Amino acid sequence: MVLMHTLAQACLRGVPPEVEAIAREEGLTSHAAARAVARGRIVIPANPARPHRICAIGEGCRVRVNVNIGTSGARCDEDLEVEKAKAALREGADTLMDLSTGGDLARIRRRILELDVPVGTVPIYEAVRRAGSAADVDADLLFSVIREHCKQGVDFLTLHCGVNREALESLRADPRTMGVVSRGGAFHVAMMAATGEENPLYAEYDYLLEILAEHDVVASLGDGMRPGALVDAGRLAKTTEYLALGHLAKRALAAGVQRMIEGPGHIPADQIGYNVRTIKELTDGAPLYLLGPLVTDVAPGYDHVVGAIGGVIAAMNGADFLCMVSPAEHLALPDVRDIVEGTRVAKVAAHIGSLSRGAGQTKNREIRMAEARRSLDWEKQFEAALIPDEARRIHERDGVIETCSMCGDLCAIKMVREILPVPEERMEP
Repeated sequence: MVLMHTLAQACLRGVPPEVEAIAREEGLTSHAAARAVARGRIVIPANPARPHRICAIGEGCRVRVNVNIGTSGARCDEDLEVEKAKAALREGADTLMDLSTGGDLARIRRRILELDVPVGTVPIYEAVRRAGSAADVDADLLFSVIREHCKQGVDFLTLHCGVNREALESLRADPRTMGVVSRGGAFHVAMMAATGEENPLYAEYDYLLEILAEHDVVASLGDGMRPGALVDAGRLAKTTEYLALGHLAKRALAAGVQRMIEGPGHIPADQIGYNVRTIKELTDGAPLYLLGPLVTDVAPGYDHVVGAIGGVIAAMNGADFLCMVSPAEHLALPDVRDIVEGTRVAKVAAHIGSLSRGAGQTKNREIRMAEARRSLDWEKQFEAALIPDEARRIHERDGVIETCSMCGDLCAIKMVREILPVPEERMEP
């Protein structure tokens, strides 16, 4: 394999400008950030083909939020997807993923790539659309689509390399109620079932790494065997995929390719810590990217809340990157309102997760809010709020008053602040 000069390799020789920038943003020393990138503990999705603002994901960084947008075969409106993408960014999304499966996929992707944000895609979706069915996708087509996405400026690709024949046999040996719920995972299962051959992303993994290294694109090693229901959380296929992803993560790092791991789907709250720590151990601390996890299956319409609960627990145990779950999850293609609500809730979960990791900036925000509440300074409270417009809207429903309308003239803060001394608060450096 001919190794390219990737960001991870550059970090072995010094501190690239991108790493200097994220170190300042995250409160890390530049050399510590560079070591973390070189060791695969931090990834920076930043395809050199397209300039945009960057963010760091992983060890020592704040928990980040991704938002999925994209058309479907049943509902295809390019303008709506762009509007949803912009709404997600206004609400604080750190990255976007274009999961489009309907319409002119290349044109939709170009429009999303015009936005100032790291963007991810799932190339197998386009490969299936071009071939007509998953069973008709071959290695040449799949790798061609992957290369096109890289050239177009996509920063990270979900690649279901761990959905191999061994994982498929595990699924057959230990059947699950929901089978395979990952769309990409199902496509690869269909390919293997039709041909009897190995998943090309697994069989030709070294070639895949060459493409990613050439374009310095992050591999997001997909969780194609994630459980889609709590009843399936303990089945074998998930663990078989974990083991494969551990080996693949190490091979990517050796090739100078940045990578992160996806997982683990629908699992009970008490199993999240174990699963996160297991993935982290198997992948030598690679950044972990997850949807949810979903900790109950019986709250459709509120799955964004369910995912936030799981996301906080996961972040407390080492997860680094939360994918927004919308209120429409399991029900419909999200609209703009769903994107806004899901992003807001995910942002709150990420903030709580970041607090659990000791991120100084997040603690400082908490201190600013406490001081503003002590002073009944509403403007400073709104400045410290994660969702300031909504906080302002609710407060002003009862008109402009000094206190909140619940306590009114019986405000505990007003009564006690003149009695007790104010402690000296110290911000984190």
